[in-house]
Amino acid sequence: MLMRSTALGTACATAALALAAGCSQPPPDPDADTNGVGRQAPAAIAAKARQAALGASSVHLSGSVVSSGARYRLDMRLKADGGTGKVVSGQRTFELLRVGSKLYVKGDAAFYAEASSASASAASVSTTLEGKYVRVHSTDPSYKELSVFTDKAALLGSVTDLGGPADKGDYRKVGGLRTVAVTTEGGSTLRVSLEGTPYPVRVERPGGAGTLDLTDYGKAFTVKAPPAEEVLDYGAGARSGEG
Repeated sequence: MLMRSTALGTACATAALALAAGCSQPPPDPDADTNGVGRQAPAAIAAKARQAALGASSVHLSGSVVSSGARYRLDMRLKADGGTGKVVSGQRTFELLRVGSKLYVKGDAAFYAEASSASASAASVSTTLEGKYVRVHSTDPSYKELSVFTDKAALLGSVTDLGGPADKGDYRKVGGLRTVAVTTEGGSTLRVSLEGTPYPVRVERPGGAGTLDLTDYGKAFTVKAPPAEEVLDYGAGARSGEG
C-alpha cells in the first residue's frame, strides 16, 4: 500500500510540475512573422508609417474627420495628380474631382443653396446647378478649401501627424490585417500594418473627432475631366486661360 501511495504521489507531483511548466511558457510574440515594425520605438513606427503613406502612388481614404469645428464624412480616392470622391458635411453632399490643377465640384441642392446668397434666387440657382459639375478656378476663394480634400500629400500628411510624443499601444486586426497601435497622450491613435509595407491603416482621433480608414494603397484608378456638356464654368479664368 505504501508503494502504491508513493507511486501515486510521484505521478501527481510530476503532473503538477508539467502543468506549472506549461503555465510558465511566455506568451506568443505579437511581432512574430510580421514586417518587424512593431519591434521599433513608437516614434520610429509612426515615422515609417507616415513615410510609407506619402510614398504610395494612391490611397482610398474613408471615414469622418473634424476640421475647424465642422465634421466631414469622406470617401476619397487620391493620387499625386488628382483625386475623386464624395464629401458629406451636415445636410450637404458634394462630389469632388481634381484632374491636375483643374477642380470640379458636383453638389446636391442643399450644397448649392448654402453656397448661394440667401436671396430669393438661391432656390433657382441650386436647381440649375444640381447634378452638374461646376469648375472651380484657383482664383476662387473656395478652391483651397475644397481642393485639400483631393490633395493626397496634404491630406495624408495631416491625418498621420500625431502632433506629439507617442507610446506603443495594443495589437489587433483592422480590415483583416494585423496592426500595432501608436498612441499619444492626447488620445490620438495611428494603427500601422504589421503585414508587408507598414502603411497606416486607421487613424482615430479622441473625443469623437473622427476615425479614418486608409486602404487600397497603390491601387490604380483613373481621373479624367467630365464631359463638357456636364460642366458649368462661370470663372473668368475660362476666358483668360487661367488653370
